[in-house]
Amino acid sequence: MSASREKVLTDIRKSLGRGPVSGCVAAALRQRFEHPASNVIPARSRLDRVSRVNLFVTEAEKVDATTERLSTWDDIPAAIARYLKSANLPTTLRVATGTDVGAIPWSNEPLLSVETGPAEGNDAVGVTGVFGGVAETGTLVMLSGREHPTTLNFLPDTHIAVVSVDQIAGTYEEIWAKLRDSLGHGNMPRVVNWITGPSRTADIEQTLLLGAHGPLRLHILIIDA
Repeated sequence: MSASREKVLTDIRKSLGRGPVSGCVAAALRQRFEHPASNVIPARSRLDRVSRVNLFVTEAEKVDATTERLSTWDDIPAAIARYLKSANLPTTLRVATGTDVGAIPWSNEPLLSVETGPAEGNDAVGVTGVFGGVAETGTLVMLSGREHPTTLNFLPDTHIAVVSVDQIAGTYEEIWAKLRDSLGHGNMPRVVNWITGPSRTADIEQTLLLGAHGPLRLHILIIDA
């Protein structure tokens, strides 16, 4: 543990009136970190792949996301062009450079103009891959990194996310387990974003407003291949 982190945790313990962590407590905490146990798993999430994807679509659309099923990754450019045309949106995209989205054959759709890198304030449409999806709530999971700047999730008014059916898990616990397995023990990205539908708030007179703190639209492309 770094000295700065140890200082922060020590200050928190002092503010709570606690002393140093005792040996037995430290051992119990270490055991919990090294062998994390799942919490209660909802029965509605214990599904086969087909039912799991169907539940993901249902839950995502409940919270005002839109979805489209595609056969292959090669179908993505044409699908995005159709979606943008139907919503009368600009055809210039700000795209992540990860190995998934970065490999999409954008040249197949000449109507699209594709730029890469972090989103800027004037970008209207952002396209990203995902780390995973959660069927029980229709949630997308995004990891920050050089190939997936977090600004792409929040600055453009329209966020188009691409997820394959194999990335859709039943529960949150499965995603955390996958994250630990893929990155290794003790390693985490700077940010893990859990996104359920477009940005919303009902702070003012309990009136639902979309796009208040992030994208106004969330369109999810689900790839079957």
